[in-house]
Amino acid sequence: MKEFIRIGVDIGKNVFHVHALESEDGRAVTRKLNRAGMRKFFASIAPSIVGMEACGSAHYWGRELKGLGHDVRLMPPAYVKAYVQRGKNDAIDAAAACEAMARPKMRFVAIKSEAQQATLMAHKTRDLLVKQRTMLVNSLRGSLAEFGLVAAKGIERVEELIAKAAEANLPEMARLSAQALIEQLERLDAAIADLAKRIVKAHGRDEQVGLLKEVPGIRDMFATQVAASVSDPNAFKSGRDFSAWLGLTPRQETTGGKTKLGPITKKGNRALRRLLVLGATSLLKVSHLHKGAVGDWLKAIKARKPFKVAAVALANKLARIVWAIMTRGEAFRAEAFARV
Repeated sequence: MKEFIRIGVDIGKNVFHVHALESEDGRAVTRKLNRAGMRKFFASIAPSIVGMEACGSAHYWGRELKGLGHDVRLMPPAYVKAYVQRGKNDAIDAAAACEAMARPKMRFVAIKSEAQQATLMAHKTRDLLVKQRTMLVNSLRGSLAEFGLVAAKGIERVEELIAKAAEANLPEMARLSAQALIEQLERLDAAIADLAKRIVKAHGRDEQVGLLKEVPGIRDMFATQVAASVSDPNAFKSGRDFSAWLGLTPRQETTGGKTKLGPITKKGNRALRRLLVLGATSLLKVSHLHKGAVGDWLKAIKARKPFKVAAVALANKLARIVWAIMTRGEAFRAEAFARV
């Protein structure tokens, strides 16, 4: 059975390139494989360390190759790019993955389970449906405004607009067009509500999700999505590392020994960052309802900073609290809120 010290793989939909290193002097075996050949090749060799970029279908192939006994390591594509030599093709990308995985400070992405990916798919589908609903609402508002029918902003005011459209004496073509939009809106509302219900039900007995929902500003959607997105919270050295992964820490520019902090980086998981900022914004709006350490901190940050800046600062704090809960398995402690 052939042995390799490490193997880099460039994955695609139907074509895969393999760069299998036989020794550190650079001797390598290269292969161009189809989907069936991919499984056949890795089943015919001794268990090895396999590296690939954490891109589309990488988690699936990670599970498949782990099932064949290999040690699979996924890497962020941005970290692999630095090891691409002159030119770029699939074979060169496979060689770059093989080289990058050997670096001592390389960071790896934990392989997600099928259950985690199913939850993330449900979240992404729900987000897409919400965007489509917004598009329909905007179209309906714009069209009915041409007939003098308007309603206040907000998704909760759409019912008022629909009622006005039903009572108005619209031209036949306009009435049929509005009805088509309204029927589509009703279907989307039902689908969004059903997906949210299924997501919450699937994690109803998840202890970690239950602990996260005790944190002010965090509800079901964020708790379930972070549980599905973060396979191993211990991969982050600290809460700040976790917050940086979410793109909630300031961009740093250092030259001549002088450090300048800019706006947040906005890199990393966009969906989790958005949910955290939304939760922080909602929490600040009802800060007067909170007492003790939580209420004191919220009032202090609102007094010092503009509202949106305070919301991002609070989202940063919530991210660190989330990491602490996920790594330690502790319940939220309000008295320690100001110290995080």
